[in-house]
Amino acid sequence: MIGYLEGTLLKKEDERILLLANQVGYEVLVPAIVMEKFESKQVGDHVAVYIYFQQTDRQPKPVLIGFNQEIEKEFFQHFISVSAIGPLKAVKALTYSVFEIANAIEEQDVAKLALLKGIGKRTAQKIVATLHGKMNKFILSGNQTDAIPDAKTDLTAHVFDVLVNQLGHKATEAQQLIKEALKRNPLIATSEQLFEEVYSVNKER
Repeated sequence: MIGYLEGTLLKKEDERILLLANQVGYEVLVPAIVMEKFESKQVGDHVAVYIYFQQTDRQPKPVLIGFNQEIEKEFFQHFISVSAIGPLKAVKALTYSVFEIANAIEEQDVAKLALLKGIGKRTAQKIVATLHGKMNKFILSGNQTDAIPDAKTDLTAHVFDVLVNQLGHKATEAQQLIKEALKRNPLIATSEQLFEEVYSVNKER
C-alpha cells in the first residue's frame, strides 16, 4: 500500500496531479484545500504528498488521494466514515480547511457544512451526528497560523474537551485560551498544569 510519495511534478490539473517517483508516474487526486498549496508549484518542481490509498472489490482500480500533511489525511479518514460520503465525494467536498470543517462540526454548524461542495443539509446533519465530539485534535492542530503546536496536541486535548464540553466555551475560544496559556508558560508539561494556567486567568476575568 502506498502511504507517501515524493518526486517531480509532471502535470497539474483542477483536482489532480501527476507525480513522477522512481520512474513511475502516479496520478493523485487532491482536494481543493491541498491544491491551494500547489498553486505556486510549477511542472518540474520537487513535491511530496501523504497518500490515502483506495481499492475495493467494487472499485478495483486503485485511487490515490494526496495531502500536504498527515493530519489532513487523518481527518479525511474520519470524514469518509460518514455514511453517504465516499472518498471521491470527500475530495470534492473539502473546500474549507480542516480547522474550519472540524470547528463547524464541533459547533454543530449544519448550515456551514451544507455549503461544502456536494454535501447539502441532510448529509451535513449526518456529518455532525457521526463526528461531533471527535474533532478536538483537528481543531487544536488545524491549518491556521495561530494553531496549537503539534507537539502540544496530546497535552491539550483533555483541557480542550473540558473547556468545550463541560464549561461551555466555543471551540475557537477554547483554542485561544489554550494558546494564550502556552504562550504565557511554554514550560507547561501536563494537562493539569495547563488547565490551572487557563483557569487562573479566566477566573480573574
